[in-house]
Amino acid sequence: MIERSNYISKANREKIYRWFLDITKRFSERQMLAILAVVVGLLAGFGTYLFELLLHLIKSALVNWFDVDTFHFLYLVYPAIGIILATLFVRYIVKDNISEGVTRVLYAMSRRGSQIAGHNCWTSVVGGAVTIGFGGSVGPEAPIVLTGAAIGSNVGKLAKLNYKNITLLLCCGAGAAVAAIFKAPITGVVFVLEILMLDITSTSIIPLLISSVTATTLALVLRGFDPIISVSLTSNDSFRIEQIPLFLLLGGLCGAVSYYFTTVNAKVGHFVRSVSNQYKRWAIGGVVLGVLIFIFPPLYGEGYESFVSLMQGDKVTIFENSLFYDFRDIDWVVLIYIVAIIIFKVIAMATTNAAGGVGGTFAPSLFVGAFTGAAVAIICNMVGWEVSIATFSLVGMAGVMSGVMKAPLTAIFLIAELSNGYGLFIPLMIVSCIAFAVGRYLDPDSIYTKQLRQKGELLTHDKDQSVLVFLNLDELMETDFVRIKEHFTLGDVVDIIASAKRNIFPIIDNFGHLVGIVQLDDLREDMFKVSKRGTSITHYMIQPPDKILEHEMIQEVLPRFEANRTWMLPVVDKENHYRGFISKSRILNAYREQLVNITQ
Repeated sequence: MIERSNYISKANREKIYRWFLDITKRFSERQMLAILAVVVGLLAGFGTYLFELLLHLIKSALVNWFDVDTFHFLYLVYPAIGIILATLFVRYIVKDNISEGVTRVLYAMSRRGSQIAGHNCWTSVVGGAVTIGFGGSVGPEAPIVLTGAAIGSNVGKLAKLNYKNITLLLCCGAGAAVAAIFKAPITGVVFVLEILMLDITSTSIIPLLISSVTATTLALVLRGFDPIISVSLTSNDSFRIEQIPLFLLLGGLCGAVSYYFTTVNAKVGHFVRSVSNQYKRWAIGGVVLGVLIFIFPPLYGEGYESFVSLMQGDKVTIFENSLFYDFRDIDWVVLIYIVAIIIFKVIAMATTNAAGGVGGTFAPSLFVGAFTGAAVAIICNMVGWEVSIATFSLVGMAGVMSGVMKAPLTAIFLIAELSNGYGLFIPLMIVSCIAFAVGRYLDPDSIYTKQLRQKGELLTHDKDQSVLVFLNLDELMETDFVRIKEHFTLGDVVDIIASAKRNIFPIIDNFGHLVGIVQLDDLREDMFKVSKRGTSITHYMIQPPDKILEHEMIQEVLPRFEANRTWMLPVVDKENHYRGFISKSRILNAYREQLVNITQ
């Protein structure tokens, strides 16, 4: 009976699926993408709501009952528990890597045909909520972006769309998730165009707008109109012309802080991940994170409440549950405390992710930026130049985010939407542009793209470079060349040439190492002279102008044909064993085919 019930259930699912596919054929491509964009927006918005609900429940159960004027030793324990639970969840239930959500979305676009595993529609929600709820000093946006992107990818896959349209729905899901979590639809669209690097066309922009507005509307219905970072600016917080020098200074400082952010994140992450034993990584993560949060409670979780309170002029809140609560009214102590939080937030974030937690760097960059802007404002107020902490905190958020993500437009529109107006547009543009320029000068890659670019797996707005990302050297390598041993004579080679289809021959030793190459044109003069048939083939051998290592990136291989003025180069491994040849013409043909596939 059970088997029959399951069979009927499966049959019904297949019937519904066939009906769905039949319905899709009745619409044009643009109509179908618009409809699916609504579906993706609703699902991504609801997924964001579930994430925030789960995160709120965990945090409320763990820390909301703490007395604000005393420190709590549970801060030493919670983060370690969260990291352990997240690691076990990923290892034994997910059995896949779900960390660094935005980077994984970019990798899926370049290397997996925009296909993201179905489990990512919910696993990042659970893993991220557990990590952050127990104190992991990371952000919820990266897990949410991966969730939204996975929803879009799987909806596109169910509708049997091609790569181009699956990629578009993937981006719709990612943008919808960002729009829903911040209730900022413009930011969701700009985030996709700037960070996920989707081409701007009427075909792509309309579904993006639809999904972002749909997700934002659902978020407003489920959670009300208050944004996740609720800051209302007054007339005292408005931009003044005489503050431009301060914003120029803040922009440069944010650029330097963003470089510190990315550099320390990479170094700390590498150090923790280099520890092979998972138990030791848990111990390192638990101790480092527990001690830092015990000393600096604002490092607990994503930290939104802390910097929102600071922006509202409430300096006391950041000292709650702290060892320094009694010093909360001393300005220089507040300043040192804030600077220390900026420094240690990056270490706490990197340790959380590297030790096994699930989270992102989006919120930490906003956190560090807010505290950086607040520190500048406090210094100005201490020396008698009265400025708004809220204004400088908001602008600082945009500055550090621009430098870390290399996404100034996303930062500008996010803060403009969060502050319920565009009164800060000029300082936002000044600080974001300067921070972006400084950050790009110090490190051209964003925190999301550095590893992918080093591996040649990054899609960019440069279509030529993006197409090359899809080409694989091992697949383009030609191996049908006749190999010649170095002890062969010209007579031996002449007999081989009679049945050979190539005019170039690799010469190898007894161990398969490439010794050199022989070209047919160099043999023509002597190959029919009987007196020359005993001549060693090495007499005609030449060295190739260059050698290509197997698994090299096509982006690095192609310029070497131009540099050496050749159309064919041998491929070897690291020990110089011959593997085959790669030709410029084959790369160009594959490039043209891939360009057609992407365009159509």
